[in-house]
Amino acid sequence: MKIFFILIYNFILYPLLFVTAFIGTLFHKKLREGMKGKRATIALMKDYFSKNQSGPVYWFHAASHGEYLQTKQVISGLKEVEPSSTIIASFFSPSGYNNVDDPNIDLKVYIPFDFIWSVRRMLKIAQPKKIMFAAYDIWPNLIWTAYYRKIPTTLFAAHFVKGTNKLKPIIRSFYRTVYESISSIYTVNGDDYLMLQQIVRPYHGPTIRVLGNPRYDEVKNLANEFTQKRTISVLLRERRLVIGSVWPEDQNVILSPILRLLKEYTDLRILWVPHEPTEKYINEGKLLFESEGFDVSIFRSKRASIISESRVVIVGVIGVLSKLYWDGQFAYVGGGFSTGVHNVMEPAIARLPVLFGPKNENSHEAQELIENGGGKSISTSDEFYNEMKFLLDDTNAFLNASYAATDVIHQNLGSSTRVVRGILRD
Repeated sequence: MKIFFILIYNFILYPLLFVTAFIGTLFHKKLREGMKGKRATIALMKDYFSKNQSGPVYWFHAASHGEYLQTKQVISGLKEVEPSSTIIASFFSPSGYNNVDDPNIDLKVYIPFDFIWSVRRMLKIAQPKKIMFAAYDIWPNLIWTAYYRKIPTTLFAAHFVKGTNKLKPIIRSFYRTVYESISSIYTVNGDDYLMLQQIVRPYHGPTIRVLGNPRYDEVKNLANEFTQKRTISVLLRERRLVIGSVWPEDQNVILSPILRLLKEYTDLRILWVPHEPTEKYINEGKLLFESEGFDVSIFRSKRASIISESRVVIVGVIGVLSKLYWDGQFAYVGGGFSTGVHNVMEPAIARLPVLFGPKNENSHEAQELIENGGGKSISTSDEFYNEMKFLLDDTNAFLNASYAATDVIHQNLGSSTRVVRGILRD
């Protein structure tokens, strides 16, 4: 059965995926950039290892910047234990490759094309001691080839959505051949562990452990400079709603109630952070809020903290959102009406109750916030308005949600250390 799926993947599935992606490069700049980067990967590896021959090579793969945040503290911990090791970090998306600058990474590349010949060549050049995948972005030929070459592989922060297609009969059989070729899998929680047990067969697959999500450790690490400075109560901050990583689909739902809230609560301020802060989008947003009678300013500094006294501030720079949450009392995190909710941990560690759209099943962190009372999923404009009004009017409810959001982070710390131990032991 395994040979059957290897043939299907190599002669049908991956060629179709490759052709589709190639056609997509004609229309999408990021796809074009990613394909170009993949073509250069083997040459970059060959050049690096022709000049650098040091200790054991550990290869980490993350799909994009969000998944990289799950690897950062693991890489740091591994470097502390084995300082002579070489760390390769590969990415699928330009958002990961272009936005990661980590001194613990010795070589940064795009994940190469998952053809057997390119995978074999790459493994021959790098000769990794172990290959680690973060969360979900696993590549079958890389895993199968590593398995046959006796190179251990690890999948950590593994999370499975309820009702996942991976449990459907034929699809499950395919993924079984992949997961059973992985040496060790570390799931986020017990539910993920049980779902994985439905895919892999007893005594046929990897070592499976529940080790948590290392991303919590990274969020806490980033927040340390702020928690030391901002020990005052969250109640003493400006009454500001931080709208983070907002997409047009989010805007269609939340804009109308936000305008209504601004008129009803004259001390309420808005910090609007678009997912892609283009000049066109920023100018249109400025005109829209000004037409409703609100003063608007544009924030473009990567170094300054806050902000102006304007009722509405639109952020026109990337990479500052995690800091800006500390200047608010409430947060809405975008993506939940389009591709899936973005990072909800950054506002949670900043002690903000967090609202987000309904597409949050892929976010274990969002699910935990909902369960603990620190977050709320909203599906309509009325739900958004009512939830915000409730938090604005009821101080006790606001504080309970604030504490619950932060508690989710603290309850999940320590995963990075456990994953490092697993990598070295399993």
